[in-house]
Amino acid sequence: MNESLAQPPVAAKKPFSVTHHGITVTDDYAWLRDPGYPEVTDPAVLGHLKAENAWFEHRMAGQQGRVDALFTEMRARIKEADTSVPQKDGDYLYWIEFEQGAEYKKWWRRPVAAKNDGGADQLILDEGELAAGKEYFRLEALSISMDGSRLAYSFDDTGSERFTARIKDLASGALLADEIAGTLGSLVWVAGDKGLIYTPANEQWRTDKVCLHWLGQPNVGDITLYVEHDEGFRVSAGLSANEAWLILSAGDHETSEIRLVPAADPLAQPLLVRPRQTGLEYDVDLREQTLFIHTNDTHENFRLATAPLADPGTWTTLIAGSDDFYLTGFDLFRDFYVIEGRVRGLDRIEVRYYDNPARIEPIQFPEASFSAGLGDNPEWAMDVLRLSYESMVSPASVIDYDVASHAMTMLKVQEVPSGYDASLYVTERLEIAARDGTLIPVSVMQRRDRAGGGPLYLYGYGAYGIAMEPGFSTTRLSLVDRGFAYAIAHVRGGDDLGRAWYKAGKLEQRTNTFGDFVDVAKGLIARGLTEAGRIAIAGGSAGGELMGAVINSDPGLWGAVAAHVPFVDVLNTMLDATLPLTPGEWPEWGNPIEDKAAFELIQSYSPYDQVRAQAYPPMLVTAGLNDPRVTYWEPAKWVARLRELKTDHNELLFKTNMGAGHGGKSGRFESLKEAAEEFVFILWQLGVEG
Repeated sequence: MNESLAQPPVAAKKPFSVTHHGITVTDDYAWLRDPGYPEVTDPAVLGHLKAENAWFEHRMAGQQGRVDALFTEMRARIKEADTSVPQKDGDYLYWIEFEQGAEYKKWWRRPVAAKNDGGADQLILDEGELAAGKEYFRLEALSISMDGSRLAYSFDDTGSERFTARIKDLASGALLADEIAGTLGSLVWVAGDKGLIYTPANEQWRTDKVCLHWLGQPNVGDITLYVEHDEGFRVSAGLSANEAWLILSAGDHETSEIRLVPAADPLAQPLLVRPRQTGLEYDVDLREQTLFIHTNDTHENFRLATAPLADPGTWTTLIAGSDDFYLTGFDLFRDFYVIEGRVRGLDRIEVRYYDNPARIEPIQFPEASFSAGLGDNPEWAMDVLRLSYESMVSPASVIDYDVASHAMTMLKVQEVPSGYDASLYVTERLEIAARDGTLIPVSVMQRRDRAGGGPLYLYGYGAYGIAMEPGFSTTRLSLVDRGFAYAIAHVRGGDDLGRAWYKAGKLEQRTNTFGDFVDVAKGLIARGLTEAGRIAIAGGSAGGELMGAVINSDPGLWGAVAAHVPFVDVLNTMLDATLPLTPGEWPEWGNPIEDKAAFELIQSYSPYDQVRAQAYPPMLVTAGLNDPRVTYWEPAKWVARLRELKTDHNELLFKTNMGAGHGGKSGRFESLKEAAEEFVFILWQLGVEG
């Protein structure tokens, strides 16, 4: 054995402390944050990360054959040469295509009037060509000009989520000289395709401006249309459904403010819909001279209101807020509008009519637990809606729904080339009581012939009001077919059961999320689905924070843990207003700089601060060197402290993607390799063969 790999890396301890509210916090591993961040060049920092990567490779070497086999198995479930269902937008049909073996998509179109013989097909963007020779590539925005002649797109080739925008002439295939670096968000065509709206990322990776670039003009002449002065707010830009209005939005996790500008005249004076008011959230769209407003002003589950464009701040209820129906959004079309939401945690889509408010047409779906929503519906005058549908046992489907006849046409069902028989599996939605009596929904999938008490994979997130949909996954089958049950805990902190569900897992109620997850695990044991120590748990980002909290509180429950880009250094991050996300995150977690109670609460659950001398389960931790959301040093410091204090000899592996960011490696197969590594780690640690 290489002597340098006889033991896991031990990070140096360099005393460092800060004091807030008379409380001193010691952080011996603060040095792992490179002082030059976002550039990471410190030899000691890079040396430690590389040593951890070497330890990961060393310990996983004996499992590499299994990783390769599982990757091959997972890849065999993906249709390599695949095409999306074309959708009409203006004079063209648009679709995307994966070629055999390709990591990235190709974007195509053809004139609506052309024959479907390939002769008129036009390749408008080749992601593989753009990604050639790069360790990482991600396409962010893609926007066709109103006249269909040009394509604006933006890409990131480091994982830092600072995107470069380019414009392509679709007739010649040539790139225009225009190039905008450091964008973040959408690209919007205005002023008869003479201008492009974008939002630049500032030094703190925050969007605080909306800018206008005139095609063919130097970037120094770009015009700032809006500046946001609240460092916690982010701005974005988009078009109304009828493409007549530019919508400029500013907001944080609990407050919104929107301005409207004619798309034909982007330099016109913006029209403020309603001034910001802490806790008031709203988003808008327009039809003719009427504003439609989706807002939480009278009910936390939101209502839909209208207002005359001439008096945008006077709102009249169209659909009242409801305890039973959580209104998550709406889409306007010429002849009708569509609302989306959830009832008891299950998706609901309704078609409604401008001229008859009493006419309500729910779209019906067959299964008891599923994920459904509007798909790509780009045109104003639609009479057939494109829908998406899936469940934990039903592969993803693309459906056309005829609004007039209510008929559904199945256009495409996700293919599993290696074979998939849905009848072999069963899914159910359980409710398990948390320690305070609240019933927590749990979505479970397993084989019908699975014996009770076997291994179980439990996934959780529980933050930012993001629901975990019970959707389909081909990778999941690699565990389920080896005797695992797969469960999603819909814990508080997400908005699975409405806005109150979200609020019950944030700020001073944050610890509900952690308790819910533990109680779900215990409930699944009580129901005979698994046993203590036979549960593998996984979560990423804020879900990684969840992983860190529950291994501190209940380490004996878990047989293996996967924590991806975990947000585990919560207190230090929320104390640092210079970090990209921190000011905008205070409404989610609390502001420990100004509020002693928030400081004490965050410190009491922050996984890094609560690591203690005890036995911990086997763990796999990942990070991205260029991640602007959860900076690499959070998991690095956490692993260092775990190595220092834990009393067991269980595996603790830490892998940093040195050329990627928050989402891990790019490319559909490269990312699949990381899934194979995670699953093999779990199988290895739980002693599952196969």
